[in-house]
Amino acid sequence: MSTGYQIVVLGSVVPDPLQTLEPAQTPQGPGLKNELMLPHVLDPWAAHALYEAANLAARTPGSKVTLVSLGPKAKLQQVMMAVGQKVPFELVALDGPAGGFTDPHEVAARLAETVKALPGLDRSRLLLFGGWESASRGAGVTLQLVGERLEIADQFQGVDRLTPGEGGSFEVLERVEGGKHQVSRCAGAPAVLGWATGELGEPKNNPQIGMANMRGVMPALQKAAPAPVGTGGVEFLSVAVPRAQRETRIVKDMSPDDVARELVEWIGQD
Repeated sequence: MSTGYQIVVLGSVVPDPLQTLEPAQTPQGPGLKNELMLPHVLDPWAAHALYEAANLAARTPGSKVTLVSLGPKAKLQQVMMAVGQKVPFELVALDGPAGGFTDPHEVAARLAETVKALPGLDRSRLLLFGGWESASRGAGVTLQLVGERLEIADQFQGVDRLTPGEGGSFEVLERVEGGKHQVSRCAGAPAVLGWATGELGEPKNNPQIGMANMRGVMPALQKAAPAPVGTGGVEFLSVAVPRAQRETRIVKDMSPDDVARELVEWIGQD
């Protein structure tokens, strides 16, 4: 492909999953206890998408990677100082909440508007990358909603590999039920790809890449537009950590219907 891909990666920051995350009611609505004090990282699912995007761009001359991130500006700055040393990208930042209680429709609307406003956007070269899931916005629909708002019909979820072909086409290896994969062939961009874990490890830190990225990251953070996404009018009466309980039984020759019925009855007791 002579002109390369225009790869837009959607990804935000999340509290480090190694920390204790305790839900709590805040003046702004449900959130995490001491959330602003918790160390943050780039959402692990989005990180896979970013690394795969950078790898694809390196193998396809003329390609460009743009990271569009909606999150608290202070936390974005902290995380970008680390992520910026991994792979080259251009950052477009939106200053808003990144918690798991935000409404995916509101988030998708903001992200879609931002993608549409990217300078020089060429739909014939556009690949929209993101996480198949999320460590915070785990609704599983945000990326799909952005694709729908951008009127992109070709969407692939659970992607582990993308192989460019001739004439701008590409082959996608994506996960399906039963621990299997399916191979799909797409004629070309635009397309939405929700990445699973991919096939790449985390890149090593490269100070030269970090210095080059920081020249664009800091101005992007200073120009971050406010994005006050909310909960979509949903009211949460309470938030709490799920109660830990383990009751083990070994039963042979029990039908799936009986297992499901017993699980429903057990859940209904809470």
